[in-house]
Amino acid sequence: MRLATMISLGASALLGLGALVVARVWLPDADGASVADAAKPAGVPVVIATGPLAYGLKLEAKHLIITQVPANAAPEGAFASIEQVLAHDEGAPAVIVPMTAREPVLSSKLTGPGARPTIAAFITDGMRAYTVRVSDIAGVGGHALPGDRVDVVLMRDLSGDGEQRRLVSDVVLQNVRLLGVDLNADPSSATPTPPRSATLEVSMEDAQKLAMAGDLGSLSLALRRIGSDQTEIMRPILASELGMVGATVRQAQQRRAVETALPPLQIIAAPRRAAPTDAAPSAPAPRRRTGVIVVHGDASAVSEVPSDIRAGV
Repeated sequence: MRLATMISLGASALLGLGALVVARVWLPDADGASVADAAKPAGVPVVIATGPLAYGLKLEAKHLIITQVPANAAPEGAFASIEQVLAHDEGAPAVIVPMTAREPVLSSKLTGPGARPTIAAFITDGMRAYTVRVSDIAGVGGHALPGDRVDVVLMRDLSGDGEQRRLVSDVVLQNVRLLGVDLNADPSSATPTPPRSATLEVSMEDAQKLAMAGDLGSLSLALRRIGSDQTEIMRPILASELGMVGATVRQAQQRRAVETALPPLQIIAAPRRAAPTDAAPSAPAPRRRTGVIVVHGDASAVSEVPSDIRAGV
């Protein structure tokens, strides 16, 4: 009886020791887990999109959901509740910057309460929106879209009444943000269309420059590469500097100056006389000479040749 008791007690001890080992090896450390949880930053609620949100969409509760993120990872301008986004007497806001699914909803991507998705919502503080008239050519063939950066070029004619055309081009503004093309202000649009107007984001002073430039001549846009923000000091370009076109203009001016200095060309044919049969041959009459304009490239000169040679040309 005593032997059976001792065997039972020994087996119980072995089972208890085995359970302790299993608990130590296979079960997680409760104390360690508590320390790890304490090291994690506390989570904060952030409103995110349940799916893609397109430009101009009026937000509803079904478009939004709340998730928990670490406090140090919450983006600036995020909302902590759906009521903060939608609960306004003026109405729900509209999306002005397209968002993807699970993307945090930020105040900078929405209009004000009840506002429409207009260009006014895109304008940076202290700036203005100014619209200029363009064509399919002057508007970069429709490839300049909202959000792109452009330079504004002015072409004007400085010639007076009756004068030859004197064209000159100037760069009016550089690195200007394009807010809209015609009635399209969607920054996610990717379909080029022939434009008739372009709305630019400019300062008040630059708006005054555009107002004067539009009355002086025709404006056109030069599209910049994405990320390009450098500006250069540009000088006016004259039509006489356009390669062969300029050379032709200079040649015409030189030819006109030479022609003005010469008297009108007159060719007089002398009457024929019968030569005497028995008289001695008379001395030949002096040959009349006249001027001929010779043009070599950009240079021109006047050469004198006999009139009878000139007449036979």
